[in-house]
Amino acid sequence: MAVTHHSYAANRYKTPFSFRSQSRFYFLALCRNPSGIKMREILHVQGGQCGNQIGAKFWEVVCAEHGIDPTGRYAGDNELQLERVNVYYNQASCGRFVPRAVLMDLEPGTMDSVRSGPYGQIFRPDNFVFGQSGAGNNWAKGHYTEGAELIDSVLDVVRKEAENCDCLQELPISTSMVDRLIEHGTGFQVCHSLGGGTGSGMGTLLISKIREEYPDRMMLTFSVFPSPKVSDTVVEPYNATLSVHQLVENADECMVLDNEALYDICFRTLKLTTPSFGDLNHLISATMSGVTCCLRFPGQLNSDLRKLAVNLIPFPRLHFFMVGFAPLTSRGSQQYRALTVPELTQQMWDAKNMMCAADPRHGRYLTASAMFRGKMSTKEVDEQMLNVQNKNSSYFVEWIPNNVKSTVCDIPPTGLKMASTFIGNSTSIQEMFRRVSEQFTAMFRRKAFLHWYTGEGMDEMEFTEAESNMNDLVSEYQQYQDATADDVEYEDEEEEGEYQED
Repeated sequence: MAVTHHSYAANRYKTPFSFRSQSRFYFLALCRNPSGIKMREILHVQGGQCGNQIGAKFWEVVCAEHGIDPTGRYAGDNELQLERVNVYYNQASCGRFVPRAVLMDLEPGTMDSVRSGPYGQIFRPDNFVFGQSGAGNNWAKGHYTEGAELIDSVLDVVRKEAENCDCLQELPISTSMVDRLIEHGTGFQVCHSLGGGTGSGMGTLLISKIREEYPDRMMLTFSVFPSPKVSDTVVEPYNATLSVHQLVENADECMVLDNEALYDICFRTLKLTTPSFGDLNHLISATMSGVTCCLRFPGQLNSDLRKLAVNLIPFPRLHFFMVGFAPLTSRGSQQYRALTVPELTQQMWDAKNMMCAADPRHGRYLTASAMFRGKMSTKEVDEQMLNVQNKNSSYFVEWIPNNVKSTVCDIPPTGLKMASTFIGNSTSIQEMFRRVSEQFTAMFRRKAFLHWYTGEGMDEMEFTEAESNMNDLVSEYQQYQDATADDVEYEDEEEEGEYQED
């Protein structure tokens, strides 16, 4: 059944972006658990077949790292496993740990698979929200028709979970502005793919609804971009472009995971002759674990979603990050020896280790962040990171000083002595956007498959706007790739001059 809707473009600038983005970063909350330790809760949402498969694997990895068994009981042997466990878990009255997770899909199949999986019984049963019809790989069905009918049920569950998060509630009147500026890493993380119908269409609908209801909370996404090498359907470029159009405006931080790069890592680096989605999901879960480790464990330098955003995003729209992980291992294999910090650093910066099909050597890093895990010297980490920058200075913009940050978390991943995760804001990510955009344009020029979308009530103008927004994004990355320190100074002086004249 089709529902009436307004064109997204008509509402996209309701709030001036500069003010809204500032409010996300700086209207901060001070929150503490009963023991006095500052907690930063993350509410996790997974949507669609891909999102739920990745999400289920993420929870398996996180439970193992925190010593939580499939029934939700703590079975670990290290008190550090529990110190920040409240970030991702609620503790029920019976002592069980329950993930702060909402699982959604437009058909029941994937939900049944998650429920029957190794950790399926750990989730709150009421937090499975699903329909029966499916989205048929159609973004419009997920965003405007089938997904729109289910979205209120999902939001009800999100609200209930948010009420259990100290940091996601309204700020108390007694909280001073200073306190608000000190602590804020709370928010939402969404796991989805951009190639199908539910994760892309309904996923971006949910993100926009959460943004309206919780405007000052951080929104992190793990977004899997499509690729012809690992393709489900011919309309993936349409679904991905329409999704990026939304993510540019409504997400704060997007970790870009690219099926093409993941496939190449499995095939070339791990020597898997026929990589499966299980192999790809293993790489994704290792990366997700690394990105979130400093939220979940104490370390010498503790990070959170806000600090990550402040360090990585020099311009609000450029919040799409390349991620990498070292050491790369295939499912079930054990690392034969612990890598040294120099080896980890070298692997982590290697273009072949990036989970996104773009070569950082074809662009420049605006900013980057590295998260090392295991017992190691912070001094050695800093030296190695500085060494990389000095040897490869042409690959970093010179007009953002100190644009590479590193942090050390003492707890290594399960089965490894040391590991590292890389997050880079590189202008070379435009290669991936270009690839999707070219595929989009080739079909849209002929209006191929468009009737499946207009039949759900969409207007061709939304396609034109999405295409334009993607092309603008590519141009912005190119503009800052070409910029020099002199260009930036000159632009700043021009802006100051205009301001004074007013």
